[in-house]
Amino acid sequence: MHMPAEHGVSSQCRRLSGVLTIVGDKWTVMIVMVLIGQGRRFNELKRLIGGISQQMLTRTLKALERDGMVSRTVHPTVPPQVEYALTDLGRSLAEPLQALGAWANSHVEAIELNRGAYDARADVKLAG
Repeated sequence: MHMPAEHGVSSQCRRLSGVLTIVGDKWTVMIVMVLIGQGRRFNELKRLIGGISQQMLTRTLKALERDGMVSRTVHPTVPPQVEYALTDLGRSLAEPLQALGAWANSHVEAIELNRGAYDARADVKLAG
């Protein structure tokens, strides 16, 4: 059975949406960047990322583990130590995220200026 092209595009967009939701999340980006090069324990991740709640870190790590981007290793110590590390798939995500971070860093000043100018114009319209 032949499906119209629009149906295929819509179906693919829905599939990609779920992936982009997790890889485009700010906490995912920060976790991946902190894990580049070495595994880390939960509290170390929390401290290095800063501003993330324990619940959000747990939720994001579980989602990344489910998607195969992060591995979770329990070391048999007392108390047990858990280490999180990027998998091959997670490391493959790190490269485009680093490029995106470099782009954001190069353009943050221009974006902030544009936002200020836009907001100033919007304030003038509201006042007038």
